[in-house]
Amino acid sequence: MGPQPDQAQMHFSPKVDYILILDKLREDFNKKFAVNVPSPSTGLDDYDVKATLGSGSFGKVQLVREKESGVYYASKQLSKDQIVKTKQVSHVMSEKNVLRSMTFPNTVNLIASYKDFDSLYLVLPLIGGGELFTYHRKVRKFTEKQARFYAAQVFLALEYMHHCSLLYRDLKPENIMMDKNGYLKVTDFGFAKKVETRTMTLCGTPEYLPPEIIQSKPYGTSVDWWAFGVLVFEFVAGHSPFSAHNRDVMSMYNKICEADYKMPSYFSGALRHLVDHLLQVDLSKRFGNLINGNRDIKEHEWFKDVEWIPLLNQTVNAPYVPNISNPEDISNFDKVSDKPRPKAKTMRHEEAFADF
Repeated sequence: MGPQPDQAQMHFSPKVDYILILDKLREDFNKKFAVNVPSPSTGLDDYDVKATLGSGSFGKVQLVREKESGVYYASKQLSKDQIVKTKQVSHVMSEKNVLRSMTFPNTVNLIASYKDFDSLYLVLPLIGGGELFTYHRKVRKFTEKQARFYAAQVFLALEYMHHCSLLYRDLKPENIMMDKNGYLKVTDFGFAKKVETRTMTLCGTPEYLPPEIIQSKPYGTSVDWWAFGVLVFEFVAGHSPFSAHNRDVMSMYNKICEADYKMPSYFSGALRHLVDHLLQVDLSKRFGNLINGNRDIKEHEWFKDVEWIPLLNQTVNAPYVPNISNPEDISNFDKVSDKPRPKAKTMRHEEAFADF
């Protein structure tokens, strides 16, 4: 899939029923999702690599500049060998198709995709403010006002995904990026899954897993609302509600399955009420999973001052705007060591990634 035009700033009218807007966005998503567009086998021939922004078990994220236009992007390079070795082929294929189909202010979208002998490449918009995780770690805690600004955008992203029948399943600060204006975009859709009913797959990050995934029960969108509760708690408390000594995963799972956590005394009454109703083991009591659906969250007292349409249109002043001097300024990203890997001289796993 070659380069697509960058998304223009979307505009949402307060005069149009927002559900109708979501319906149109879902229609657009489904239309794109239904048609696969294989990627050219040219690698990053059309780009100059400028720096490494991050690295992981599958590969790395690089700052790249398109030679013809001079526009900067982020390229996610994934090792075919690692993907096959860890049996993640279907997850990677799904991530590409989800990214290719999305159009929303608070989610990342795919610009282009490529492949070569040993790697797959997802070219994404450059989001120069870095991970929300990095900024949160620096300030340690958000005020409730600041947390609400960020949480409301994450809510909008989840609301959009769920309307498109997508489970996200990997919500955490590391997967939320901050743009140059201080607004957020959810990224990393490797665990996202299009489902019409319920699923049972075990995936996600331990501290954010809900009881139903740990206990291998069928689940739906409720898992994302549990993780949303963990995220909101962490924004204001500065730590996870289910942190365990020495990061003992089994101890953490026991705490999660019993909703065993301490609510900080400085949480406002509204925040305590919201978190308490999101971190509910009993699905018949968890917000987002009741008869009113996500309206129990969106219309909650803690969010009562949020202007949702101006937030979507990004006309609300952000509480923090990252300092970015130029497109090659990567000071908002953690420093990473980048060891060059030897390039393959023949096509690897051609059949497995034929449709990528």
